[in-house]
Formats: sequence, structure tokens, C-alpha cells
Amino acid sequence: MNKLNDIQAIAFDLDGTLVDSVPGLALAAQRMLDDLSLPTVSNEQVKNWVGNGVDVLLERILKSVNGSESVFEHAKQLFNRHYDDVIDQGTQLFPHVISTLAYLKQNQYPMALVTNKPKQFLPALLKSLQLEPYFSLVLGGGDVIKLKPHPAPLYQVMATFGLYHDQLLFVGDSKNDICAAKNAQCKTVGLTYGYNYGESITESHPDYVFDDFKDILTLLPSPKAEPKK
Repeated sequence: MNKLNDIQAIAFDLDGTLVDSVPGLALAAQRMLDDLSLPTVSNEQVKNWVGNGVDVLLERILKSVNGSESVFEHAKQLFNRHYDDVIDQGTQLFPHVISTLAYLKQNQYPMALVTNKPKQFLPALLKSLQLEPYFSLVLGGGDVIKLKPHPAPLYQVMATFGLYHDQLLFVGDSKNDICAAKNAQCKTVGLTYGYNYGESITESHPDYVFDDFKDILTLLPSPKAEPKK
């Protein structure tokens, strides 16, 4: 495999890439629906609806249970309150995330987090998962004018880090991630284990496809420091 010798920084999606957040999202949604006296949804359904931000997720949930559009704002308030309560226990890191990020930081790669998750949930979540130290830039819903698949968040990463498009690698798990990176002309990694609306990530044609988070290290030049076991 050819090494990406020009890569100067790496940006990551959050849900489905670094963390499995479906249990917490589903539980918050189920509690919200119970409050509204509406039928419930399954974790698997929620998994297939994640990726376009909370508003779109809630629209999909309400549509699936024939909820009225008129309850949307109230439903969103309920969801946000419940998600605040369960976000810690309902979110877990995928394997090899911390060791890989630690290796990248040790080798002085600037890293950005680019997620459609609303920004108000990010500080406490990143602290709880011990991800805080690894990202010098965090962009969530509300921090940029457009969400992925629009390339705006990646343009902001490149502007902040002072990079050209061929110097940034973007790692994600969904077609929104791959589309955003392709629109920004960045190299892309698609991870097979995440959330992609029930579709294979290969259908989005990322430049590289991996089953394990740590395999992104195979794309980078010889290490200045050895990865931790």
C-alpha cells in the first residue's frame, strides 16, 4: 500500500467512527417517545438513521411512528434532556481508538473532530471518554454554516490548520463523511463497522476501506515513535 507522505493532519467523524453512540441515542429517543405516548423504536432502527444531525434523526423517528410534525420542537426538548442524562453510559469507544490517537499525537499530527452532533453535547462527552487531549479543533453542529455532507467543516479544518486539500486525511464511517471529504478534495478512509444507513461504506467509494480503526496507521510514513500496544 502506498504511503500518504503528504498528509499533515487528520480529521475524524465521531459517531460510528470513534464511538458507538447508538445505545444512548436510542435510549433518549425511546424515553422521548414514551413521554409523548407514541410507539417506540429499536436500537437497530436508530442506527440506520444516525448521521445527519439530531434534527434529521428526530424527523425520521417521528415519521416512523406517525408522530405529528407539530410536536417536533417539544420532542426535541425532551430528547435533548434525556440524551444529557444517558450520554455517558450510552456511548463507548470502539477498539483501538485511544491507542491510535495517542500514537498520532505522539508523532505530532494535528487532529480535528468533525461531527454533525450538536456542539452542546461535545465537551462533557469528550471529557468522559478521555478524548479531550487529542483534538486541537472540535467542530459540531452549530459551529459551521453547513453540516456534512457539505464540505464546509473540512474547509474550516484546512483554514485553521493552514493546509491544502491534499494534506488532510478524513476518517469516517458514512456516505456523508465520504461525500464531504470528496467535495473538499481530501483523501478519505471509510470504516466498515459504523453507521451508514444499512449500506456498505464501499458503495461510497472512499480511497481506503478498513475494518479496524488502527489500520489507518498503515497509510502513514514510518513512525517517529512506536505505537503503544
